[in-house]
Amino acid sequence: MIRYNPPTGWPQLGRPFHHGVIAPKGHVLHITGQVAWDKDANVIGKGDCEAQAQQCFDNVENILKAVGGQLEDIVSLTVFYLDPTDMPAIQKVRAERLRMEHGPVSILIQAAGLITSDLLVEIAPIAVIPDDRFHEPKY
Repeated sequence: MIRYNPPTGWPQLGRPFHHGVIAPKGHVLHITGQVAWDKDANVIGKGDCEAQAQQCFDNVENILKAVGGQLEDIVSLTVFYLDPTDMPAIQKVRAERLRMEHGPVSILIQAAGLITSDLLVEIAPIAVIPDDRFHEPKY
C-alpha cells in the first residue's frame, strides 16, 4: 500500500492516519460498523469509551483474521462517537492499535446516538487483504 501526506495537508500530530492511501491489488473487505458487543451481544465497557473502543478494534481484528487480514490492511476508517470529551480515549486506542506508518484515511463523525444508548463509539473500516494472505472464511 502507498500511504501519503501531501505537504499541503494538515499535520498528523502523532495520530495514525494518512491523507491518502492507494490500495494494492487484493481483496477489498467492507466491514459492518463494529460496536462494543461481544459474541453474545453484551456491551463491553458500559460507560467507558476507551474499553468500548478496544472492543470495537478487537471485533474488527477478529473479522480480518478470519480471511488472513490484519489491522494494517485497513485503508479507510470511519469512527462515530457521541461525546467530544471521549475523543482522547478514542485517539489513544487508535494509536495503540494502528501503527503510524499503517494509518488509514479517516473520518470522525459526532453522532446523536448509536443503535443502543449504552454504546459510545462505533467504527466502520474498509480493508484490502493482499492476495498472498487472503483466504476464504472457514465458517
